[in-house]
Amino acid sequence: MKITPSSRILKMLGEIEFDEWQCIAELVDNAFDDFTEIKKSGVPWAGGFKVSVSLPSNGAKSHEAKVVIQDTGRGMSYEELELAVRAGWSNNDRFDKLGLFGMGFNVSTARLGRRTRVLTTRAGDPHWIGVEIDLDRIKDDFEAEDIVEPKADPNEHGTKIEISRLHAERADWLRRNAANLRTTLGRTYSYILENNGYELWVGGQRVKPRRHCRWGDDRYVIFGSGASSEKIPAYIEIDERFEPAEACADCGNWQVPNKGKCEQCDSQRLTLRERRIHGWLGIQRHLHKREYGIDFLRNGRKILQWDKRLFEWSNPNDPQGLVDIEYPVDMAHQGGRIIGEIHLDHVPVTYQKNAFEYGDRSWRAAVDYLRGPGPLLPEKAKRLGYLENASPLAKLFKGYRRNDAGLRYLVPGDGTRPIHDTTRRWADLFHRGDAEYQSDQLWWDAVVAHDAQGKKAKLDVAQNNSPIQPDEAAVLDALGVTPKGAQPSASNPGDDDVSGSPDGVTPTIKKETTQDRLARYRADSRAMPELSRDFGSPRVGFLHVETRFLEAGQLTDDQGLPTPVLVVQGAGGKATAFINGSHEVFSKLGVEPVDLLLVELATILKVKAETGLTHAQLVADLRAGCLPDHALKADVVAGQARELLADLRVRMASRVDVDPARAYQYLSPDELTATENEMIANGQVGLTGKLGETSEFLLYAPPLFTVKLLESWPEAFMDGNVFVGPYASVSSMSARRLSLAKVVGYLTDIATLVSFNAADPGPQQLLRTRLSIKLLSDEIASET
Repeated sequence: MKITPSSRILKMLGEIEFDEWQCIAELVDNAFDDFTEIKKSGVPWAGGFKVSVSLPSNGAKSHEAKVVIQDTGRGMSYEELELAVRAGWSNNDRFDKLGLFGMGFNVSTARLGRRTRVLTTRAGDPHWIGVEIDLDRIKDDFEAEDIVEPKADPNEHGTKIEISRLHAERADWLRRNAANLRTTLGRTYSYILENNGYELWVGGQRVKPRRHCRWGDDRYVIFGSGASSEKIPAYIEIDERFEPAEACADCGNWQVPNKGKCEQCDSQRLTLRERRIHGWLGIQRHLHKREYGIDFLRNGRKILQWDKRLFEWSNPNDPQGLVDIEYPVDMAHQGGRIIGEIHLDHVPVTYQKNAFEYGDRSWRAAVDYLRGPGPLLPEKAKRLGYLENASPLAKLFKGYRRNDAGLRYLVPGDGTRPIHDTTRRWADLFHRGDAEYQSDQLWWDAVVAHDAQGKKAKLDVAQNNSPIQPDEAAVLDALGVTPKGAQPSASNPGDDDVSGSPDGVTPTIKKETTQDRLARYRADSRAMPELSRDFGSPRVGFLHVETRFLEAGQLTDDQGLPTPVLVVQGAGGKATAFINGSHEVFSKLGVEPVDLLLVELATILKVKAETGLTHAQLVADLRAGCLPDHALKADVVAGQARELLADLRVRMASRVDVDPARAYQYLSPDELTATENEMIANGQVGLTGKLGETSEFLLYAPPLFTVKLLESWPEAFMDGNVFVGPYASVSSMSARRLSLAKVVGYLTDIATLVSFNAADPGPQQLLRTRLSIKLLSDEIASET
């Protein structure tokens, strides 16, 4: 079989930069393209659509290591095979196929190893036919050795590519990274695997599509109030069609129709094709520092993953200006949750298929449609003379730019603050395929429960602050006086009716069963998502626990004795834990509910596992392994502090908007320098020249500056503006100082830890800061 070019050129192709996974993907592309052609033909296909990738085993010696990619496609004739392995040739439609470049086969195989065997057969053929390309043996006559092998079943069909004499570093990577390869390919081909029915197996395990953990189609938030309120869904479908254009089959150029020949290469092989943007934009159920952004696909394969270009904006009137990163607002700390999956089948890509041609006008048109020409930030757009941005991304940005817990921004919480660590753990379970976490119901329940708990807390505060109304009926009853027209009470029945019932017979009172009692506890309690999870360890097993909080009333065990914590075991390794929040061990003695919960769970696990571990050892294991977000570690507490401080900065900045120059004047020279450095580090260089004109500088100012600003301008932030404490609403100066000092104290603890998180604070300092986080969260006013 004649192969061109020479072996020297083929060896040089192996030096082109392709990662190991990209080499595998190039060969998978060709198989998937074949499957697509089969499905388009409408011919019934036996054997299914399956690609299997075998990797080098750990025990194989270097010279024995090999990679095998086999598919159940149509197979090829001898003539088709000769063309397929010839460098530079491609029969692929450059617009509808995954395999876009003729060098793909040669580059990927030469990159992996020095010898490649290709075997192929069609249904009904008597043999497997093939070719062996040995880069160490092929001569300048371009001849490669033909192969003919017997075929066990005449109905067998497909193609097998075997690459051996692997380069040492490639073989080593493939041996160690089977799981990573499956994950990467699962992300890359997620749309195809989920929608086309194709199977991809790597190392004997099926590759699962990596789906997005997003909110359901029916979830939304309400932005604004009254007549100007707007419902903004958490899922926006995209389907925008542009005017069709002519595409050149030879060079790939797109142009205005009816020109007769290609403007770039003079070819007359022009086809009128549609130009369409479709897919969706939406909101992830959890925040993540890296995994957010938009996936862009071409013909079903992801070219860009978690891409954040749509969150960037540069001023077209300032070509030398730097790019502003508009989302997330506080990128360094909280992360983001705007995601999407956009198909751009008409936009050209690079030969490595890891980027689009960003200079192409089709790419620019797609960006303009998805994010609009102006800034996402309304204040910035107005300041620069742009109309309000009405693009799909701007709509999501408007509704979900903040990460406060509750229905307003669709963020799960625990009644006090967001539970970002917990929702990230839930997302991991979603990706592992746990059935309970596939829908967004758990997330939604935590959103609703957060708001319900917050409303109850406000009501309790209002009732505690209102005058106590005397209960006249209770007073008269205590005096033995029955009000006129009232019926005798059960505790003071009439003389002629000692039973309190019409016929003088004492009524039978139904005894509450265990099931009734537990149903009552469930009805009277709220979910605690922050303590609902799998508890256990590999050496004692696991228990899936749903934890619920009983606000009031008594919790009793099976003996009828009061208990602060009750754990009820169910079937299938599940349990429900009830915590009595009104028990004096919590309300008076200062014990944390999680501590007693762990004691109860340790007792159950000790019995189930019949282990010799002590209760203390089990509790220590449970706390360390199952509650990392409760750990008294510098990075955990500092993360919670940064998260709360980031939210406060945004809210304080909104109050400063009325007079940003006043807030700016409180910056000292060293604080100003630190603010500018933080802006530059976060890609906001454009803001450094406008300091003091807007309140955005506060998002990047040193943490302790927020304390100074609060002390210097308390009326802007107290009285329910940011914090609930009174200030201007009370006339007593001592009361003002006391109210302000309480908030300042908590905020100082938090800002101090964030400022000096490189140091190693002691456990007492961490405990104090964690308490300050909880207490300050209680002082934050709800948004209206």
